[in-house]
Amino acid sequence: MKTNVQLNPEATATELLEEYRPGSSFFFASPRATLLAQGTIAVLPGSAGANELQSLPERAARLLAHIEQPGQRIPMLVGAVPFDSMQPAQLVVPMTTYRTGPLSFEPHERVRRPIGSHFETLAIPSPEGYVSGVEKALQRLRSGELDKIVLARALKLTSPNKVDIHQLLRNLAVNNTLGYTFAVDLPKRFEGTNQAPPNVEGQTLIGASPELLVARSGRDVFVNPLAGSAPRSEDPVEDARRAKALLASPKDLREHALVIEAVAEALRPFCDPLHVPASPSLVQTTTMWHLSTEIRGELKDPSVTSLALAVALHPTPAVCGSPTVLAREAIREIEPFDRGFYTGLVGWCDASGDGEWIITIRCAVAESRSLRLYAGAGVVAESSAESELQETTAKFKTMLHAMGVDHEA
Repeated sequence: MKTNVQLNPEATATELLEEYRPGSSFFFASPRATLLAQGTIAVLPGSAGANELQSLPERAARLLAHIEQPGQRIPMLVGAVPFDSMQPAQLVVPMTTYRTGPLSFEPHERVRRPIGSHFETLAIPSPEGYVSGVEKALQRLRSGELDKIVLARALKLTSPNKVDIHQLLRNLAVNNTLGYTFAVDLPKRFEGTNQAPPNVEGQTLIGASPELLVARSGRDVFVNPLAGSAPRSEDPVEDARRAKALLASPKDLREHALVIEAVAEALRPFCDPLHVPASPSLVQTTTMWHLSTEIRGELKDPSVTSLALAVALHPTPAVCGSPTVLAREAIREIEPFDRGFYTGLVGWCDASGDGEWIITIRCAVAESRSLRLYAGAGVVAESSAESELQETTAKFKTMLHAMGVDHEA
């Protein structure tokens, strides 16, 4: 069988980015490495049971074991996992995979070019509708029903001309070399089925996430939850003030602590030792400050794969809420759309179990002439609906700036 991994030590990360082609490629850049996968040997089949997520690691391991051949490179799965555990993942074994170092750009290469002409924008829900939804959530939080809930909204942007997805990916990458930039093919499906309609272009899940869910290398496990955010400012003095205020914010520190507690609890059955810092630090993107905690552990059982760890952690309170089951039910009731792959996972896992999975935020689902952007905010009892609306507006800017759209959302 033809190998699915062909490392190319001479290719630069920028060259891999230029070789990306929507419809036939998977692109994933992290602060450690850049990966470009092309073609498909096999698609991971869905589960016959109701809970797709629960059986995902076992099904993935069986497929990779079936494909693995003695004397050839280790095969891997790449793709995306949705937010909803009942929906099927989009994971494939690629024909070829090229891996090299992290992305880096010279100053003259950091040029943002437009990806289309004028875009018409539809907010789902309206800003007023989002505020109303947050207020409903606050009633549940203040009654003690929930500790935290993450509520999202979407923007649909439509252009009369075809969207340049390759250029959008490049625009995202040049401003996100310290984060995770990705593009995943998603086949367009008939409503209510898993069948792709004939003669219809697929979709691309594309974005620049700041948040690693889990990485595994041998027995080493690294998890980096983010929760608690503040918009950046172009004024350096004000920007520093916002960062300092975030690090001291009782509301954001409580939100962050809920996430760290849940993540550590999910990892303890798998890791010994497990190192959890006592307090968070700050990380930044071009648009946001985030509270961050770097958690490190060592696997007790080396057969536990990166995908199994990701499934055990997903969804964290950073994208869903706490308690998880009640928060997920409230999200279904309040949000007027299906999240799909937003707040799901994107990444890879090879047959040895190593891999890297990020949380699918700061993203969009792109079609030929439209994009649907998503942004969410963590709501706790101390939150205000207007401030959460402002936070989602700031988070939309990652995608809007990459598109060349500079209006407020």
